[in-house]
Amino acid sequence: MSLRVVFMGSPDFAVPALAAIGAAGHEVIAVYAQPPRPAGRGHRERPCPVHAYALDHNIPVFTPVRLRDPADQQTFADLGADIGVVAAYGLILPQVILDAPRLGCINIHASLLPRWRGAAPIHRALLAGDRETGVTIMRVVKALDAGPMLLEARTPIGARDTAQDLHDRLAALGADLIVEALAGLQAGLLPDVPQPERGVTYAHKLEKDEGRLDWSLSADELERRVRGYTPWPGAWLLHEGQRIKVLAAEVREGAGPPGTLLDDRLTVACGSGALRLLTVQRAGKGPMAAEAFLRGYPLAAGLRLTE
Repeated sequence: MSLRVVFMGSPDFAVPALAAIGAAGHEVIAVYAQPPRPAGRGHRERPCPVHAYALDHNIPVFTPVRLRDPADQQTFADLGADIGVVAAYGLILPQVILDAPRLGCINIHASLLPRWRGAAPIHRALLAGDRETGVTIMRVVKALDAGPMLLEARTPIGARDTAQDLHDRLAALGADLIVEALAGLQAGLLPDVPQPERGVTYAHKLEKDEGRLDWSLSADELERRVRGYTPWPGAWLLHEGQRIKVLAAEVREGAGPPGTLLDDRLTVACGSGALRLLTVQRAGKGPMAAEAFLRGYPLAAGLRLTE
C-alpha cells in the first residue's frame, strides 16, 4: 500500500530521496521547495534542484517564502497527505504544518544525531576530524533537529573524503533509509527513540569567507579545511591581492614561521607541521597541479603567505 507523501526539500542532497520515494511506489502528491532565485551570469531566476526534478516529473510544486500565512497552511492541510518528508528544505515548519499529515513529518538529516544538529552537518563533521558520520531519520519537532529518532545508517569518513564526497554518499544513504522508514512506519514497526541529552553539537551555517587558510593552525586542521570546504566556500589564500583557491593538499613534515614557503613545491609551514598544496586555482583560471601553477606564477622558497 502506497503513502500519499508531501516532500519538502531544496538542494541536490534531497533529490535522490525524492526519486527513491516515487520509485518505491509511494505517491508524491506535492513538493515544497525554496523559491527560484537569480543565478548564473544572466542572473535569471532558476529553480532549485528539487523544484526542477518535480517539474520534470509532473509533480505539483509550491514555493512559499515562509509557511506562517494561514492560507498557505490551509493549502498544505488540504493536500490530505499521509506523511511529510523533509530533506534540507530551508524553512522552519510551524506546528500546524507538522500536525497536518496523518503520520506527521519526518526528516532526513545528514549526521548521527545528536551530533551536528543544524545547517552544515556534513562539513562540520569533516572539519572536526570525525571518523564516521551518517544519516538519521527523525520526527520533526519545533526544536532544531531535536526530534525522536526512527532509523540511522553509518558510513566512515575516509582520509581523502571531501565535503562533496560525503554529500553524495550521504544523499544516496538517505534515499535508501527513507524508503525503509516509510515501510516501517506503514507497518507500525518503528518506535520513536528520544535523542540522548549528552553529545549535542551544532553545525553552524557556513560563511563565505571562513575558507581562508590561517597558517597558525596545524597542518592536520588545514588539510581538513581544504577537504571540508570543497566545493564551497572553498579553501583559499591571498598573495599580492590575488585569491588562490586550494583544491587539494597533503600534510608533510617541515617547520618554519607559519605561512612561509619551505621549498619550490608549494609546501607551506603551519603552526605545527607543513601543508603541501597539490592542486590550486587562480581567479579566471582552471585547476592546476602545483608544478604547472608555479611555471606560470613562480613563488620562491622563503616567501611569507601572510597577507
